[in-house]
Amino acid sequence: MSNRIPPAQPANTKAKLLDAATRLLREKGFSSTSVDDLCKAAGVTKGAFFHHFASKDALGVAAANHWSETTSALFAEARYHTPADPLERVFAYLDFRAALIAGGVADFTCLVGTMVQEVHETSPAIRAACDASITGHAETLVPDIAAALKAHGVEGVDPHGLALHTQAVLQGAFILAKARGADGGGSDTARESAAHLKRYFQLLFATAK
Repeated sequence: MSNRIPPAQPANTKAKLLDAATRLLREKGFSSTSVDDLCKAAGVTKGAFFHHFASKDALGVAAANHWSETTSALFAEARYHTPADPLERVFAYLDFRAALIAGGVADFTCLVGTMVQEVHETSPAIRAACDASITGHAETLVPDIAAALKAHGVEGVDPHGLALHTQAVLQGAFILAKARGADGGGSDTARESAAHLKRYFQLLFATAK
């Protein structure tokens, strides 16, 4: 690699690469997406890529963090926070997640879930970034779940574990959707899994008292 310092890049070059990564990594996976693919999709040069990222793995970590930031904004602004009853907020969250399962498989599946399945053994840095994204989102659910458990007299359930369980089901639904593909009813399968998750919560709280 040349030691020549690349020229300064426009401020939006990094954003273009991260946006391209968000799309391509969900469509093709991390291993099958090359730096050339990312540069072509973003409309930038390879020199611009390496101006912002030391390696493809560094891009993967940045993409996971970018995914966390953008999805956090989406969930923070969603209307499932509106109900006064914490249990209704939990149900509204589950409905919101089900509503997001639309379009092609790559449109609704999770970037960090896709990446971590590939690189959990080969890239500890990406694995850690993906873990932080998934568990970080789960933690945003804990206050409502804890309040709902207390308000409805449900005992012996760890709200942190239950919050992670929601993500385990949803990530599993995405895997099933990929396995079946769009033509094989993958979207319907994922939505059915989300519906079963809501029924689990309904049964958990229905049998509490």
